Parts: sequence; C-alpha cells; structure tokens
Amino acid sequence: ILSEVVMANKYFGPDCKILWKDRKRIFGLPWTFTRYEIVEKPGEWIKLFSHVGLLSTISEETYFYRIDDLQVYQSLFDKMFGVGTITVYCGNASNDTMVLQKIKNPYKVRDMIATLVEKERKEKGMRYSEFQA
Repeated sequence: ILSEVVMANKYFGPDCKILWKDRKRIFGLPWTFTRYEIVEKPGEWIKLFSHVGLLSTISEETYFYRIDDLQVYQSLFDKMFGVGTITVYCGNASNDTMVLQKIKNPYKVRDMIATLVEKERKEKGMRYSEFQA
C-alpha cells in the first residue's frame, strides 16, 4: 500500500489516491505494457487514465464527470479467463471513447465507474443534460 501512495504522488501529485488499477491481460495474466488507473485528488477531481507502451508511452485521461455511457463486452474466451473490455463513451473533444481492454472483473469495474461518475456530478452540481450539445 505504501508503494501505491509513493507512485500516486510521483505521477499525479501529492494527496492523490489510486482507487483502482489493472493491466490489459493475455490469457488472464497481466503480461502487457497497457495500464489503466482511476485516480482521485480529493476535493478536486477523479480521472481515468490509460497508459500504453514501455519505452515510448501514450497516456490518455478523462474526467469522470465527462463520462456519458459505459459498455461491457465479454467473449466466451474472455469469460473463461474472467476478463472483459469496457468501452467508456465520454464528452472529450480530443477522444470520445476510451477502451479498457481485457481487464479483470469488468462488471465490478463498470459499476464502480458508474458510481463514481454520479458522485462527481453531484459534487460538481452537474446534470447529464448540461453535456448535450
């Protein structure tokens, strides 16, 4: 747990907490260099991060209050290994979807994301209709 606090402080600043993290999995094992994290800076924001790569890394992030919808996909093969893919639809100008591929317990993660989205919107006093153009 101490190493998670140090990692959160190193990458995201002081007082940040990693609420969830996982890697893209192959045959149910985290052998890839694709990482996903949900990070909270209490009182300020909750963000979803995606980091892809080892030597060169592409990082994407989205604020939770911008998330519009979630979709879970599990093939038969995915079900055998307890993984699935979550597609996050969001209102970002640069990227309107974020795909969390082959993560463990996808339905639990989807429920956690949905709960945090509602929490963020309540705290910021936002309604869904404010995001529609």
